[in-house]
Amino acid sequence: MEIASGLDYVKKNSRAILATRRKDGTPQMSPVTLAVVDETIVMSTRETAIKTWNLRRSPTSWLCVFPDKWMGRWVQLTCTATVVSQQDAMEQLVSYYRTLNGEHPDWDDYRRAMVLDQRCMVHFNIESVGPDKQG
Repeated sequence: MEIASGLDYVKKNSRAILATRRKDGTPQMSPVTLAVVDETIVMSTRETAIKTWNLRRSPTSWLCVFPDKWMGRWVQLTCTATVVSQQDAMEQLVSYYRTLNGEHPDWDDYRRAMVLDQRCMVHFNIESVGPDKQG
């Protein structure tokens, strides 16, 4: 499967399981919501989340993206992640929200909530996509 096909799949399916590496090398998995903004897969998370610490230490990550109803095809993406700290991420957080939900009724309130929740952004650069075969 081509990388462009993986990106197109994420545009239509926002639910995923993110796998990162703990310090000891074992996997840590988290359910996440993805969006594609400016042809980049992005995710909002907290600065204090274990997945954020893991990605800062070891940016290799895996996303298993699937449809909302758990039926049909799923895609696994091997990625390199970049964490964008909150002070640089506010407008990206707005774009992420808009992509998934449209306009917010009170953007000032949204921005305050992002600061209080210590939100940051993660960008995923796709390295490979699969599966190419079904069993």
